[in-house]
Parts: sequence; C-alpha cells; structure tokens
Amino acid sequence: MKPFFAILLLVFSTLAFGQTKQWTPAAADEWYARQPWLVGSNYVPGNAVNQIEMWQAATFDPGRIDMELGWAESLGMNTMRVFLHDLLWQQDQSGFRHRIEKFLSIAKKHHIRPIFVLFDSCWNPFPTIDRQRPPRPGIHNSEWVQSPGARALSDPDRYDRILNYIQDVILAFNSDSRILAWDVWNEPDNTNKNSYGKVEVPNKIELVQKLLPLVFKYARAGLPTQPLTSGLWHGDWSSPDKLTPIEKMQIDLSDVISFHNYGPPQEFENRIKWLQQYHRPILCTEYMARPLGSTFQAILPIAREYNVAAINWGFAAGKTQTYLPWDSWQKPYPPGLPKVWFHDIFMGNGTPYSQPEVSFIRSMTSRKLKARAASR
Repeated sequence: MKPFFAILLLVFSTLAFGQTKQWTPAAADEWYARQPWLVGSNYVPGNAVNQIEMWQAATFDPGRIDMELGWAESLGMNTMRVFLHDLLWQQDQSGFRHRIEKFLSIAKKHHIRPIFVLFDSCWNPFPTIDRQRPPRPGIHNSEWVQSPGARALSDPDRYDRILNYIQDVILAFNSDSRILAWDVWNEPDNTNKNSYGKVEVPNKIELVQKLLPLVFKYARAGLPTQPLTSGLWHGDWSSPDKLTPIEKMQIDLSDVISFHNYGPPQEFENRIKWLQQYHRPILCTEYMARPLGSTFQAILPIAREYNVAAINWGFAAGKTQTYLPWDSWQKPYPPGLPKVWFHDIFMGNGTPYSQPEVSFIRSMTSRKLKARAASR
C-alpha cells in the first residue's frame, strides 16, 4: 500500500497544471444573487434502486426521467440533487459522460439545474457495478450504495483512481451552465451505525479526514465554474469550537455552505442562524421527514424567509422505498404504502401523495422572492 506521503506527491503532481481558488464570500454572494430561490428534491427515478441503476447503460431511462422532471417543473422546482458514482466513471467514461449529457438536456428542457453529488458515505459500503439487486421488502433505501466503497476508501493504492474521477468528471462539465453546483461528498463522516455499522471500515472517520481535503483539491483541479460544497448533517454547529475536524473542513473548503436537517421548524431555523456566521450562501440539501415535523408546510416558509435553498429528500415513490421510515432497518414494514409517508412527493404514476401539499409547494414557488434577508 502507498504511504500517505506518496499520495500527497501524487496530489502535487496532478495539480501542477493549476486549480481554481475557493470563492470569497463576496464572490459566493454575487453568484447566489443571480439565482432564483432554489427549490427541488433529491432525485433518483422511481424505477432505479440506487444511483448506479439510475446511470448504467442497461437501465438508464431518459423517458422516465423526462416524465418525472416534468412533474418537478409543474411544482415550480428549479433544481435537483443527483448522485453520481465513481464505479460508473471507471467502467465507461465515454458512456457515462454521454448519459450525464443526456440528463442535462432533459433537465434544461424542464428549467432544472442539478447539483451533482460525487461521493457519498451513506448505506451499503460494498458497491458493485454489476446488475443491482432488487429492493428488500419493507426497508427504506435498502440498496443504496456508497462511493467510494469501503475497499477503495481503505486502500491508498486506489486513491489515484477515485481522486482522478473527481477531477475528470468536473473537468468534463466545468463550464456547463446547466449544472448549478457540485456536492463533493455527501455526509462524509456517516458510519451508518443503524444499518451497515458492523461492516463499515473501522477507521472510516480517520480515513475520510485525510481524504476530504484531497477531494476538494482534485475537484478544484477540474477548474469548475460552479461552486463546490459538502454538507453538514449532525452535531452542534453553533460555534466553530464545537465543530468536528471534518465539519470544519466542510465549512472551510466549501464555496457555499450546505446542510441537512430533518427536524422540526425551530431546529431548522436555529441551524440556519448557526451557519449565518460564515457569511456565505446557505443551501439545505436534505430535509422533509413528515413524522418528525419536517414538512413542506413547516419548512418552506422558513427557507424562503432566509433565502435558503430547500431540497427535500425523495421525489417519486419507487424502488428506493423512501416513503418508509429509517427505523424500517430495525423492523421491516409490511407490504404496501404506509398511511403517512416518510419522504417522497408523488406516486409512481404521478399522483400526488397529498394534493394540499403539492398545492402548497406551488404557492411557495410561484411567489416572487423579496430582497434577501439582511441577517446574513
């Protein structure tokens, strides 16, 4: 295995051609002022069990994507957060790039600019590029996979591949105005203790802590014209001294601040106020868990008041089964849709889970945004 100093040498040699600098707060604010109020969902088609099945050549479904993004457009949504995967790039760079291009064309047709997620520490740590398994009955997001997987994360000999993926995919689309932003690593320090915790890499936090700065470096070596971010998702962010080392990196290395919160309205607002001290635009890239008090009716007015982007988890009910709650990992639910959905907005045929809910979303997205809240 390569010692860590060898990885650093690799970084310096790869970055010799230059990289973009982190945006200043003023530059980030200037970019954000040109955006509409950003509202959208985390998106995977209803017929894909995870991000690999969404993008693989055999299962990539432009017709389904076109139909579902039409539903999003009907709500007034203007962004979607969409997960990529390093194994897809390793398998077939040209084909994967072509499918990303196709997705962007469809999204533009519906006036949607996606945020692409490059790495993800959530759920199954052992991804494969083969045909994906069907969903396990009664379990929330039962076949979602991490990127990079445990084998790549724990083997420095594979770091050049996964870091080059970051650089190369951004380089391929670095000036594409159809892309809103890059989320370089979703919940990087998530150890999935309630699902896959027993099979996670034992020193995952230590490995991620070393790799995350390199991920940002390689991302900037792709010369992006779009902002970079990585979202905080748990813990106390009320002051810098309470941040973990990884959380501090996420804030210090991002162009715009992003966060996740599935709590009730007061908690959501408090977290916005905590993040205002960094004087950068704020994007909530995950929220909305109905039984926990995180609903569209409760959260969207607060996000709008503070001009915070609002991107909920879940769009069309399907193979991810995210209409089921997280505790389905401990007690799988019986077949069928629950009375109260955890996530998701539409049934697989486009029927809304709640007509009053989608009417409320439309009412929020149709209003003109007043001047940005001055409290930042």
